[in-house]
Amino acid sequence: MDTEEPTVLRKDQLEISLVNEKKLIKEGTIKDDNPLDLSEPFRQLCSACRQGDLKVCQEKITDGVNVNARDPYDYTPLILASLCGHYEVVQLLLESGALCERDTFQGERCLYNALNDRIRNLLLEYDYSKSTDPLQPLAAHITSLLTRESPVTTDIVVTASDESLHLHKFILAARSPYFRGKLAAAPESATWKLPSTIPPEAFGAAIKYLYFGEAPRDLRSRPGTGFTESEVFAGVDRVSKYLEIHSLLDSILDSGDRRRARQRRTDEISKGRDQMEQWFQANVLGNKLKVETSKVNDVKWDHNNAIFADVLLRADELPDEDEDEVEPQASNGIASSIPIGPTASTEEKKTEGPKSILFPCHRAMLLRSEFFQAMFTSAFREAHLREHLTIIDIDCSPEVLEIILTFLYTERADFPLEIAVDVLFAADMLFIEKLKTKAAVVISTLGSAGMSQAEAAKTRGTTDEDDIDIYSIVRAAWLTRVQRLEEFAARYLAYRLEAHIDSPEFAELIQESAYRIKARQETDSIEMLDDIRFYLGERFRLRFDEAGLDEMMDEELPPEEIEDEDVTKLAEGVDALDVSKQTTPAVVKHVQQQAHVPEIRTLDGAVVEDEFDEDAMNYQILLEKLDTLLENLNLEA
Repeated sequence: MDTEEPTVLRKDQLEISLVNEKKLIKEGTIKDDNPLDLSEPFRQLCSACRQGDLKVCQEKITDGVNVNARDPYDYTPLILASLCGHYEVVQLLLESGALCERDTFQGERCLYNALNDRIRNLLLEYDYSKSTDPLQPLAAHITSLLTRESPVTTDIVVTASDESLHLHKFILAARSPYFRGKLAAAPESATWKLPSTIPPEAFGAAIKYLYFGEAPRDLRSRPGTGFTESEVFAGVDRVSKYLEIHSLLDSILDSGDRRRARQRRTDEISKGRDQMEQWFQANVLGNKLKVETSKVNDVKWDHNNAIFADVLLRADELPDEDEDEVEPQASNGIASSIPIGPTASTEEKKTEGPKSILFPCHRAMLLRSEFFQAMFTSAFREAHLREHLTIIDIDCSPEVLEIILTFLYTERADFPLEIAVDVLFAADMLFIEKLKTKAAVVISTLGSAGMSQAEAAKTRGTTDEDDIDIYSIVRAAWLTRVQRLEEFAARYLAYRLEAHIDSPEFAELIQESAYRIKARQETDSIEMLDDIRFYLGERFRLRFDEAGLDEMMDEELPPEEIEDEDVTKLAEGVDALDVSKQTTPAVVKHVQQQAHVPEIRTLDGAVVEDEFDEDAMNYQILLEKLDTLLENLNLEA
């Protein structure tokens, strides 16, 4: 009785929490973290979470389906995946921002209903800051720009009283309609002085808010400024209206309520990201320049430009690419004497030579990449500002570079499976670990590794239905050191081993895996082969589990009864055939022939009675083929 009491009390607390939460949501005091969603895409996401279909889950998440919504039965995708025991789906949902916060009804429900401790421990690893705020890395970087001293990326100084703030024009223009208008009229402005009637603390709070910082919980005037606390608070109200950031005051007022402050913080960061994305699409991508590769060095893009770019990134098109030429916009709707694009016009005549795309960028955002951070803090020429913007060559296609820049500016990373490997290599080269992980997730989910047994059966024995080059992916995983992709590739090959076991490419891959160990000894294992054997065992074990073989074997039925039932079932639809008392193998074979039941053959052509015998024999055949392959390659494992 003592052991049950805490559980009962916990359940009562959850029910009370749910009632209180629904009341506050109805009153509009707090926002519903798990809104009801009756749309067809959300239903498909829930169905995929029940079945453990990683591919469909990734597709729906990429399409923008809310992973935190709930179905008519109050189930969220995360609860369904954890309840049904699909670890990889749970991991994908958490990485995509699914909520599992303790002390909330849905969070505790998700933990309580987790099928096993492995999933429960994974859920507990994702605290609020990691699971509910996927934009935090972007916000943290932009906030850090206020205090970053090296390298220098600021281009305007705002003075308030005796305090000076070194800021970035592109952030001010993206986040504040007031600054956008002011800078559009005078983009060359390098200084700006506040009226003496505005308290510096009030303006500082507004700037920190524009740079994705948290609203201050209390506003206090510093000694010597001549402003009282009430004047500072009134100053915040004035500044928020002046800069057209009306939610600043509400954020300060909500700072004492943990739940409301957290929700508002999440909403504001999301709103800020959307503003940055709109500005990025209109100004950075909207002003990319396409020129002949041989004339790239002739492009002179002035440092004083209307989109405040301070560096150009170059990506060369592949020879077979044939897109319409992209011309830089003249003003992008900005009334200014300062041009956006090159100061010296390039030849407009189209030729058949190779082309390059130039992207006008901001060093402040490129610093999110360790590659650029090291470059801009070095003694090389790229670290120095000149009259004309420095052109930096990036070894990837323009399409991939656009994805890289979109991620750095907005934290968004949506791209198809077809270029996921290219994105993986580019992210590895630029040391962007989060984008590298995203590329690995796209490959491992959209690459059909998390298929059901029925789906896997469709591809066994043929390579025609493979939608990815698995051998390239394995080598990409080795080169970029992504363990997740190595495991994916091993599982992929194990579920389609019949199609690959006899191919020269597979033998070459196993040999490469063996010699990845320097000074290899006979006692060393082959990592790829070990993983394939593990997932091969999983594949056939799951095949028996899904069929419910264990339950069938536990049924204590007389052998005669089983045989008669099987024979009668096979004879359905066969005229003038009495099988009620005949149960010999010859009769069974005759019934199969009469009822047009197809023969079941193993990989070596042997005829078996059912698919369970087929799987058992195929498993042994595949293991023997792996052993034979090792002998042929002169390898020990």
